[in-house]
Amino acid sequence: MTAVVRIPLHCSAEQHERLLSLQAEFSRACNVVSQLARNNRCWNRVALHHLSYRLVRQTFPNLGSQMACNAIYSVCRACRWAYQHPESPLKLPAEPTAPLALIIFLPTAPVYFDRHTLNIAQGELSMYTLDGRIHFKLAISPEHQQRFINEKLKEVALTQAPQSFELVFWFDSEQPSASAAARPPTALDLEPNSLAVGPLISQPPYIETQRIPA
Repeated sequence: MTAVVRIPLHCSAEQHERLLSLQAEFSRACNVVSQLARNNRCWNRVALHHLSYRLVRQTFPNLGSQMACNAIYSVCRACRWAYQHPESPLKLPAEPTAPLALIIFLPTAPVYFDRHTLNIAQGELSMYTLDGRIHFKLAISPEHQQRFINEKLKEVALTQAPQSFELVFWFDSEQPSASAAARPPTALDLEPNSLAVGPLISQPPYIETQRIPA
């Protein structure tokens, strides 16, 4: 069972702009990787890393090495659903040489973090941006504090909330959290003609798809 914890970020105007810049650069990097994944029919994380990492680092030097890895991960998880999930409208065609739809990440796509780019200690959050780390004071409920202590953290993503941003944490849990039950992980404020890959997987990126003619 996966438990979902959402923590809103109360950003200053400067912090908000820095997060927007990170989100836009992250989505651009995802689109470079997505082209390679589709062209090479490759969405194994290790193989796609070898295929795309150097190009991402050269094209987006400000993104940093770890965020480049996270962009590759984001593309892998989107491709797995889009091309392999039985309920996806973009499943792999029966003909092995038939062209695949291209996954296009919108500027509002979530940004995935890891322990190198985000950490929480003593009620303070530190997270990576293109212009250095920013810090937030967090008010975490006792229930959520126990999750951070006792449960395995699976994923962390920065997503756009109606007024600002929020962080979404996914934990391995035997019982669903109240927040997960109250607000299932579905896409919010989608762009016209976009396809949200979900809620069949946890928090999906916001993507568009483009059919490639044979």
